[in-house]
This record gives sequence, C-alpha cells and structure tokens, in this order.
Amino acid sequence: MRRPLAALRRDTPGDLAFKALLAACSVLVLLLALYPIYFVVIASVSDPAMVATGRVWIVPREISWFGYEQILADERIWNGYRNTLVYALAGTALNLLVTMPAAFTLSRREFRPRRVLMFFFAFTMFFSGGLIPMYLLLRDLNLLDNWLVFILPSAVNVFNLIIARSFFEHSLPEELHEAASIDGANYFQFFARIALPLSMPILSVIGLYYLVQHWNDFFTGLVFVRDYSLQPLQIVLRDILISNQAFSGGAGGAGGAGAGSYAQQYADQIKYGVIVVSTLPVIVLYPFLQRYFEKGVMIGAVKG
Repeated sequence: MRRPLAALRRDTPGDLAFKALLAACSVLVLLLALYPIYFVVIASVSDPAMVATGRVWIVPREISWFGYEQILADERIWNGYRNTLVYALAGTALNLLVTMPAAFTLSRREFRPRRVLMFFFAFTMFFSGGLIPMYLLLRDLNLLDNWLVFILPSAVNVFNLIIARSFFEHSLPEELHEAASIDGANYFQFFARIALPLSMPILSVIGLYYLVQHWNDFFTGLVFVRDYSLQPLQIVLRDILISNQAFSGGAGGAGGAGAGSYAQQYADQIKYGVIVVSTLPVIVLYPFLQRYFEKGVMIGAVKG
C-alpha cells in the first residue's frame, strides 16, 4: 500500500526553523502569562524584605508563613468564604436553571414571539436604569441587607443566554426533535432527555462563567449590603487589606520610620496572601472543566 504523499514529505530546514520559532514564541507567551501568578505565590511566602529589595525572582527566599497565619486566623475569612460559597453555588444553580430553558425556548423557530423577546433581552445589554433606580427597586423588593440580593438580580446574563441559544439553534439537528416527536416526546421531554445531556460543553462553560461572576462579586456587597455577617469574601479581604495598610501607616507615625517600614513590609506579604486565597478555588476548579471549556468556547464559531 502506498503511503500518502504528505506522509512521505519531509520537513525542509525552513519548516524546522519555523516550527522552532513558533515553539519558542509559545513558550515565551506561556511564561509571560504564568510568571505573575507564580511570583505572587512565592512572594506570599517569602521574607518581605527580600521581596521589597527585588531579591525574589525564581524561588522563595527565607520562607515565612506570617501572611497566611494572619489571614487564616481572622474569623472574618471563614465567614466570607462560607457566604461566597453559598452565593456562588446557589446563584450558579439558579442561573443555569433559568438560562438553559430560556435559551432552548428562544432557539425554537416555531416559537413566534422569540424575536421580540430576544430584542428586549438584548436591549438590557446596552441600556439600563442606572445605580439609583436599581437601589430603589431593590429597596422596594426588600432585598437590601438580604442574601438574595447576590442571587436574584443577576439570575440571567444576556450574553450567556445568547451563547446557549446559538448552541441549541445551530448544534442540535432538527432531526433529533422530529425523531423524538415521532416517539411521542413533548418539548419538555426533548429538552430534559435529549437536548440537555448533549449540552454538557456549553453547560460547563456557562456554569464556569456564572461561578466566576458570583465569586468575584464585589460591587453588590459594597453598595446593597450593610450587614457585615452577609458580606462575601471579596469585601472581607478588602477590609483586611485596608486594616493592615492603616496599621502600617499608624506604626510609621507612632514608632518611627523603622516600625512603619516593618509593618508595611508584612502588610505587603498579607496583600500577596490575600490574592492567593481569593483566586485559589477557581484556579483549582478550572482543570476539571477544561475539556468542556475547550469545546464549548468555540460553539457557534465554526459552521459546516
């Protein structure tokens, strides 16, 4: 059997040089993307004086766990973690429960009002009432100082709705619905038993988007919640940073330049530790969803 001509062709010196250059550029871009994260991690456990004088580059120097000890010993951290986990998990579940059925409904061509409804959804992406009307609305709904304020107002993200609608419209063959209809399945059964199981890539991608959105939600707690027991992790970490910066400034004024420098150095270490604590859960979760993310992020980009 003859081998294909492409298999018999060998790389020319120009091809090898191009591949080597491409590999070198890819490695360089990877290092540029990963090094800031790596530096934050090693700076959070290195001696603050070493970090401040620029002697920490590749490996941690004179490892110190002072920053993490101060962060984890603060009861506000655990309260903030608990609140954020509740808001993120409950909010993501509600988001998917609302977004996926709505996207499926809007993708059906026989649903006549879909274009009008899609217009109203898209309108909210470009125009909104503003902060004051939103505050007054949430006040009238008794959602101020209520944990539901982190979940209900953001039940649907229109951008994610459009992505899911595009998936249902272009990636699920109409023949599947016709076959299910012949077997006696209605729309609810088709969505639950056929469309939804085939939507794992887009479900995982949208779920990750929603989870990160809830995890990083800072503005809601800052504006609409005054009860500190309901504050999410991001507000708690902000308060820890502010308190340590105030401590370093007060130490500098009361105890001289040496005390102020000492406090400022450890305040910087706490700052790096706060970054690690707030981003670690999402970074750990991402590899488990990566295979779905790679498939789902390209949905609607290629048709054929």
